[in-house]
Amino acid sequence: MDALKLVAPSLASPLSRGAAAAAPMDARAFCLMLCLCTLWGLQQVSLKAVSTQASPMLMIALRSLLALGLLAALMRGQRQGLQRVNWPAGGLAGALFGLEFLLVAQALQWTKAAHVVVFLYTSPLFTAVGLHVLHPAERLRPRAWLGLALAFVGLALAFLGGAQGPAVAQRALLGDALALLAGLAMGATTVAIRCSRLSSAPATETLCYQLIGAAVLLLPAAALTGQAHWAATPAVWAHLAFQAVVVSFGSFLAWFWLLRRYLASRLGAFSFLTPLFGVALGAALLGEALTPSFLAGSSLVLLGVAAANWPAVQPGSRSPL
Repeated sequence: MDALKLVAPSLASPLSRGAAAAAPMDARAFCLMLCLCTLWGLQQVSLKAVSTQASPMLMIALRSLLALGLLAALMRGQRQGLQRVNWPAGGLAGALFGLEFLLVAQALQWTKAAHVVVFLYTSPLFTAVGLHVLHPAERLRPRAWLGLALAFVGLALAFLGGAQGPAVAQRALLGDALALLAGLAMGATTVAIRCSRLSSAPATETLCYQLIGAAVLLLPAAALTGQAHWAATPAVWAHLAFQAVVVSFGSFLAWFWLLRRYLASRLGAFSFLTPLFGVALGAALLGEALTPSFLAGSSLVLLGVAAANWPAVQPGSRSPL
């Protein structure tokens, strides 16, 4: 979930106040987290599956608008609003979130969904480095630096394991690079939230800024770049409903329900399964062929991300969208 999309300290803290003793993982939490990771890994596959009928850029913009409407109704029912003091930080977080999915949408046009998922979920690496520089309490330890080095080697291997054949190799490599930049934007969003007033704001307010940023940036971008094509087929409407209601809104509610009841550190560890599910689903549902070097590189990236972020910086300091 881009982000939906990676999970916890900044958004978890306001939701977890009052829960003095969070429960350890049980069977219910385990099963729900597996479902959420599957959904978050499936979202890129879903966008790619109908990309010839509806552009990913327009699909993300529309899903953000629909999810924003649902979220606004929820916030109204809970008598929540956007606090003026949070507007500057919210604007920055929204702009970075929109940039992330602008890059994701273009990457999906040029490379495989599995590649996008893996490179997007390098974001905890960028989060770890950013917090190391800007947040003295979250300095990287030696193991984390080792994880960064391991992930860097994995990225090099994954890039070498890109598209097969010279006719598409250059465009696929550019798509991989855009997905990696999207991971950087996702990590920057987390850092912006963690180091601003949003770190103590309600999670619903933070997500609201992010959805606004995505809609405001991607709607005109889709029109200006000629990526506003939309075929109103049953499949397209079904994928839009899945993206908006299930991924951008439903999984968000489920995630924060879990955060109110269970240890955030245990829940955050599960999000490392998301790119694994994304790769498997891309191969199973889209028939994407994955080269040995990409698989080996991806494994090193995931190991590096886990080493660099466990448990000092959890992957969910923002919404998992």
